[in-house]
Amino acid sequence: MSESAVLPSAAAMEGQGGYNRNSQVQAGGMSPALPMLERAVSAATLPAEPQPIVIADYGCSEGRNSLAPMQAAIRILRQRVEQDRAIAVVHTDLPGNDFTVLFQTLIESPESYLRKDAAVYPSAVGRSFYEQILPPNSVTVGWSSWAVQWLSRTPAIIPDHVHYSLTKDAAVRGAFSRQSAEDWENFLHSRGRELCPGGRLAVVTMAVDDQGDFGYGSLSDAMYGTLIEMVDSGFISAQELRHMCIPTVGRSRADFLAPFVGGRFSGLSVEEVEIFFAEDRFYSDYEQHGNAQEFGARWAGFSRASAFPTFARCLEGGSTSARAAEFIARMETGMATRVAAKPEPQRIPLGRILVAKEY
Repeated sequence: MSESAVLPSAAAMEGQGGYNRNSQVQAGGMSPALPMLERAVSAATLPAEPQPIVIADYGCSEGRNSLAPMQAAIRILRQRVEQDRAIAVVHTDLPGNDFTVLFQTLIESPESYLRKDAAVYPSAVGRSFYEQILPPNSVTVGWSSWAVQWLSRTPAIIPDHVHYSLTKDAAVRGAFSRQSAEDWENFLHSRGRELCPGGRLAVVTMAVDDQGDFGYGSLSDAMYGTLIEMVDSGFISAQELRHMCIPTVGRSRADFLAPFVGGRFSGLSVEEVEIFFAEDRFYSDYEQHGNAQEFGARWAGFSRASAFPTFARCLEGGSTSARAAEFIARMETGMATRVAAKPEPQRIPLGRILVAKEY
């Protein structure tokens, strides 16, 4: 078997509500982009009746962080159309996503948009958004938050870390950058086919700052240090560690704009693009209360929900390995201890981009 055959092919999020419980960082980083989504909904051309207005949520995970943006979009739409006009909300994610928790969240959460509007109809699609997953010219507004940083595949082994941004291997960094550019074009091309003429797509995703810094340096070091400790103790093998990585890439402003040479790409044009920094709310709470253990535990929980399942897939036997549960528990404990020992704020660069489908 080639080494590339055992690389994690895509993201694996923690299920059974784990992502919902540990995605406060994503929720906080998403909030500054909600006004952009509201502008998108206000400007989007609406389909003629009796066609439903379709909102697509690309990368929904378990749904907790979809509630606020979907509610904001529906609120703006209701200012434009009658209360009984049908609105379809289509949540999409990979086939392995925990869609059961998604629908439980939509039904049970007091913050659910279903509690506030009887003419909204949710559904879900389990396919990669790096391909077309909805009918041509069917989507009025698209939204994607903290999702398109995940690559469609892991393009190379990172020999000296778990994230491409911290490797000393220039060839590996180049492979990740090329995969990111290809995925971004595929994502945009697919949305260009799905959006209605006059539709809008709003995206929030991980980015890099003007110096090319992805951020999360001490957090990534804590992950890698914990993995090295597990190799040294014999709990995992060096070969298993070799294949573990987080297949995410942060894009620069230039990266976001690269496909739009001449101003257009797949029928889309850019209306807004900005790099900004989200607040590390965990560190803000630490500064107020001084609880280093809580600070470490919260960042470890974030990592458990978003990264550890991807690592576990690289164990011999994969995520069903008899060691998988203990592996994740050890990762969480080790990371929490390391982060708590030296609390420092994480840099969280994000990008937001709004594109329109031409008529």
